[in-house]
Amino acid sequence: MATTARASVQHEDEQVRVTRWDFEPGARTGRHAHEYAYVVVPVVDGRISAIAPDGSVTESHLRAGESYARPAGAEHDVVNGGSSWLAFVEIELKGAPATATTPTPAPVPPGP
Repeated sequence: MATTARASVQHEDEQVRVTRWDFEPGARTGRHAHEYAYVVVPVVDGRISAIAPDGSVTESHLRAGESYARPAGAEHDVVNGGSSWLAFVEIELKGAPATATTPTPAPVPPGP
């Protein structure tokens, strides 16, 4: 049975919401849509799978401290696809335009 990732809101005001997400292996956020543009800052290295509403899956490697941004409107379920605990901090930009300009995490290379 899949577990739910733990979300802890660390700060919220009129401009931003900062949430730390902690995932055991296989834990997931549950399907959700992002109302605001956001930045993700991984706390540790890890691998995530983002499952879109159409069932397509995008796998990405996260590197500790290497942030990436996404526009508002993204809809997905995020799953810890690795075998270790995973955490990242998500910073939602409440007043930001709905475009992202930073690099995305590296795709997972094909396995052997």
